[in-house]
Amino acid sequence: MTATLYAYAFLDEFVLLYPVYALLFADSGLSVGQISSLFVLWSLTGVLLEVPTGVWADAVSRRPLLWTGPLLGAAGFALWVLFPSYWAFAAGFVLWGARGALGSGALEALVYEELDRAGAADRYARTMGRAHAVGQLAVMTATGLAGPVFAVGGYPAVGTASVLACLLCAVTATRFPEHRTAAVAEGESDGGVAGDGCGGGGGASHGGADGEGGGGNKADGRGGTPGAAGLTRLYGRLGLSGLSGLRRERPLLGALLLVPAVTAVWGALDEYTPLLVRETGAPDTAVPYLLMVIWAGVTAGSLLAGAAERLGRTGLAALLAGAALALAAGALTGAPAGIALVALAFGGFQAATVLADVRLQQRIGGTARATLTSLAGLGTELVTIVVYGAYGVLGAGFAHGTVFALCAVPYLLTALVVGRRSRGQAPEGEPGEQGAGA
Repeated sequence: MTATLYAYAFLDEFVLLYPVYALLFADSGLSVGQISSLFVLWSLTGVLLEVPTGVWADAVSRRPLLWTGPLLGAAGFALWVLFPSYWAFAAGFVLWGARGALGSGALEALVYEELDRAGAADRYARTMGRAHAVGQLAVMTATGLAGPVFAVGGYPAVGTASVLACLLCAVTATRFPEHRTAAVAEGESDGGVAGDGCGGGGGASHGGADGEGGGGNKADGRGGTPGAAGLTRLYGRLGLSGLSGLRRERPLLGALLLVPAVTAVWGALDEYTPLLVRETGAPDTAVPYLLMVIWAGVTAGSLLAGAAERLGRTGLAALLAGAALALAAGALTGAPAGIALVALAFGGFQAATVLADVRLQQRIGGTARATLTSLAGLGTELVTIVVYGAYGVLGAGFAHGTVFALCAVPYLLTALVVGRRSRGQAPEGEPGEQGAGA
């Protein structure tokens, strides 16, 4: 399974349009306000679809969502280069947002449960950390190739390469193994969370995660996909079971809230890093290479996530605080050398993002894993929209470096909350408590 996961992660991010799509929008006559409205539309699409697609993944199957998403992305990128106009860009962002929503929750749940089924749930942090690193390597590779490909064939060339990568990603997703319990196929639910709130996995109890064996919703030779009426009932029951689990389990709720607290701000800031780099005085020709420095830091953070899992709550608080200080210091230098500190900060935030996901997966049990993971994704999208709005307001009166520094403040507050919760609780070395905690 891991080979399929890493190939999927690479192709999912190997999009040559990434470093140049803002230029495509500007060259098509869009104003800064119109471009910002596209980012908001992108996030709103995720807000609307995040939880329904997660419930869908729990109710039926996760693998079809993972190959459908890249097909939507391919359609969106094709619209951009074939019909470059505001409404084509808007439609493309809706398709891209749907693509992200389909994969969010479904991928994490599938990987965790397949590892758990093989008795290797403790490898989840390392496995997903490496998958994120592979994805970030793909971004760096695409960034490096976009320049020469664009020089040869312009936007049509980078667009065609991006569509092909999406199609290959969809084909790769069909190779994921998926073993679902009969409870899902028969419309049963155990409440969505483990009884003690500390989770375990929701997968089957035996078998392998090496890509062998059957997939889909069939379990023990029974079940299959429920009919329309049964699917509707199951859809609602899974959503309600996940929400009722949140009401019962404060540790689960804390783990869920930690995900947007760690992920959203730096994820939104990533869209503005080219403007920050340009503000340092770097020539435009050097901007892609300085962006690659930032992504190298993010990749390092992913690779170190497995080792960072041993930090516990206090270590996570220190990681967040250190990354926040590095972000503020690097952004305020106003020099290209400061980008190295920004890269260090983004690496810390990426490691914390993986750890927050680990913490959440450890807290979830039962059949609502993708639903609850998608709830965390919904929270991330909502906070991201707030960050976009705040950046637009602050950016009108302050330099980009100042706005980046101000955006470090939420991480200091999150570090304070996580650090305070570590006092008086169970020792960090206990099982289930070594991951990122809230």
